Amino acid sequence: MREGLFIKKNIDKWRKYQYETTTDPDEMAQQFTELVNDLGYSKTFYPHSKVTQYLNDLASRIYLDIYKNKREETSRIGRFFRTELPLTVRKHHREILYAFLIFVGFAVMAAFSAAHDETFVRGVLGDGYVEMTEENIAKGDPFGVYKQTNPANMFAYIALNNIYVSFQVFVWGLFLGLGSVYELFINGVMVGSFQYYFFAKGLGWPSVLVIWIHGTLEISAIILSGAAGLIIGNSILFPGSHKRLHSLMQGAKDGLKLMIALVPILIAAAFLEGFVTRYSYSSMPQWVSILILALSFIFIMWYFVWYPIQVQRKAKAEKAVK
Repeated sequence: MREGLFIKKNIDKWRKYQYETTTDPDEMAQQFTELVNDLGYSKTFYPHSKVTQYLNDLASRIYLDIYKNKREETSRIGRFFRTELPLTVRKHHREILYAFLIFVGFAVMAAFSAAHDETFVRGVLGDGYVEMTEENIAKGDPFGVYKQTNPANMFAYIALNNIYVSFQVFVWGLFLGLGSVYELFINGVMVGSFQYYFFAKGLGWPSVLVIWIHGTLEISAIILSGAAGLIIGNSILFPGSHKRLHSLMQGAKDGLKLMIALVPILIAAAFLEGFVTRYSYSSMPQWVSILILALSFIFIMWYFVWYPIQVQRKAKAEKAVK
């Protein structure tokens, strides 16, 4: 290619890079890569040309800007939770809704079954757990199970176990989403049976104030894990215009982003279960339990429902202005 044609073909791009500077690290890196390619071509065919010196200076400036703005990477986590994750959540609100409906549907079915079959709860929760709980009810401490273990040990065990269960629900989505549906079924039936049992014993409201202190975050995380699994399943079943492998990779990436967000939520739920739930029935004022429960519910609804919609609207508005 003649030098004049080379310059004419790329001059608009170079001027844009020179005069329309950006602070986005990814965009800067892309500009630097393209300039290096152009510089390599120019050095090969026009080693003594002014355009080679120009490209070298321009690439050097962007290179220095990248490292000057390296501190931007320290806010990568903040940007992930403020923008990237909410947009991913908004993109998959449908799967989250489906996971919620599946879980609640199975929980209601389990409660209905327990109401018409006295053996159903024992079949789901096990004779040992039911008998232990009945002994605790007789002692006047129906939720004594939360006091049996040292708080720190209980916190560590529950956190690790809940994270393991959540990722299991997610990974099972590889089986066309059916694995995640099955896990939602198992967990939904357990929660429905468990909650009905206490209502049947006349402990409905106290059980809500005790169990859902940690259960609001924990169960929400299980449902969202199921949604992450459905995202993978849908990416396999409905690749759209993409190749199935590419669609699967994108679905796995989106699902994994959601799972990363659930880790701190599960840790918070484990902390509440280990250190707070044990005191909620016997020595903690009801208003404190209600406050914790309400704040947990508001946070889930805000961050996974309302906030993603707002972030998407803002992104669309900014795009329209540009």
